[in-house]
Amino acid sequence: MAIKTQYFKEYRKGLGFTNKDDVKKFFAGKDITPTVDYNYIKLLNARLVEIIKKINLLVSNDIKIGNIDEFCTDSVELVFNKLKSNNIIQRLNNQGRRPEQVYFSWMRGYIISNYFLKALSQIFEVGLENISLIGDDDLVEIESFKRTPTADLEIILQNGNKLRVEVQSGFQGTNDIKQHKVLEAKRIFKTDSISSIAIHFDLFNGQVAFIKLDEIEDNSVNWITRQQMEGQTVFNIDQNYFSWKLTETPPSLNDIFAD
Repeated sequence: MAIKTQYFKEYRKGLGFTNKDDVKKFFAGKDITPTVDYNYIKLLNARLVEIIKKINLLVSNDIKIGNIDEFCTDSVELVFNKLKSNNIIQRLNNQGRRPEQVYFSWMRGYIISNYFLKALSQIFEVGLENISLIGDDDLVEIESFKRTPTADLEIILQNGNKLRVEVQSGFQGTNDIKQHKVLEAKRIFKTDSISSIAIHFDLFNGQVAFIKLDEIEDNSVNWITRQQMEGQTVFNIDQNYFSWKLTETPPSLNDIFAD
């Protein structure tokens, strides 16, 4: 005699569930939130400080941060405490990675962006007050703490025009731009006539690339499928885009895009 599907429902109810997804989560253990290892995070925070201090030793004197200890306290310790107090760290997840690792990846990018603000003010020849944070990552609400196509910074140039700047950091020698960043840049240019530039810090090789995002051609040979990124389409940054050695004085915007 065939087993009727009504039995399945009664069986799952006997287990204590009325929702199929809850049963799946129960058997897979996915309803259990892992405890954050704060001893591990303590070591990761120490590594973040070590990364910044090593970079600060190598960059040219005109963009070094004088009180590097104070910078690390503000950018690592205080940010960590804020994320922890708002219960954000334990809710970070990305394709099954541990929340500590997602935290570390986000913090690396956050700190690099903050560290090089002084360099950006020189490159664009504007004061720091002309550089505004417009990204969507929020240190208070987990709903806002997310990856979106929105650029990190908006800069008001000397001529009064606005420019969007996407700051990226690479640490493994692989230098790509995700497709949705380019699509967003083209949308912003079409709707608001605001150009977007990606500034990619290749910390693995000590070089920086500058790419006009809204001018990337749809048929560029640099578009590739990156299998290790779940088959995402990305724009691979050609070596010709790299024009600043981190150990040297930052170039001006005119020098970067000089024909």
